[in-house]
Amino acid sequence: MPTRLKIDFVSDVSCPWCAIGLYSLKKALSELGGEVAASLHFQPFELNPDMAPEGEEIRAHLRRKYGSTDEQLARIQETIRERGAQLGFDFAVGKRAGIYNTFDAHRLLHWAEQEDRQLALKEALFRRYFTEGQNPSSHEVLLAAVREVGLDEARASAILASDEFAADVRTAEARYLNAGINSVPAVIINDRHLIQGGQPPEVFAQALRQIVGQA
Repeated sequence: MPTRLKIDFVSDVSCPWCAIGLYSLKKALSELGGEVAASLHFQPFELNPDMAPEGEEIRAHLRRKYGSTDEQLARIQETIRERGAQLGFDFAVGKRAGIYNTFDAHRLLHWAEQEDRQLALKEALFRRYFTEGQNPSSHEVLLAAVREVGLDEARASAILASDEFAADVRTAEARYLNAGINSVPAVIINDRHLIQGGQPPEVFAQALRQIVGQA
């Protein structure tokens, strides 16, 4: 009988290492096959909670926030592109023009979990931002992602036009910050075991096997 694992994946839709972490985790879970039965829950984290709706040009933002040079940024982007390609995910270098506010995306992801479409929406949002260079704070972009995964567009539009689920997202964000989660992705297994960062699939697989062995 497979071991049941509850996996809380704390992340932001504008975090490239979160996309790498997700696809690495998915590959690890597929390699484990019938050893585990995992339930995956995406938890909110905002890399830039104070970002204005119009966003900020990506290179200017990264230079300001991390002090990175253009050469360093180019090397990091190429590393991310290569890691994504190994996992079958396309980071279209040069497509992303800006860094944006992601709070509304997290509100829709909270709702999508209730509709059992959270993973599909998360992946759609990753593709729209990292592969297509779209703005994840745009309601038009968010609703297009909702349509893509078969969720109710009218319901999503009503959520975006209100503050529905805002308190839920803020509460969840505070819970993980108070627990010491200050960088993402943070993968929490059964509320006890933490795997930090966009690890390769083999690292996730090894960690999951250790957890299963302790169960």
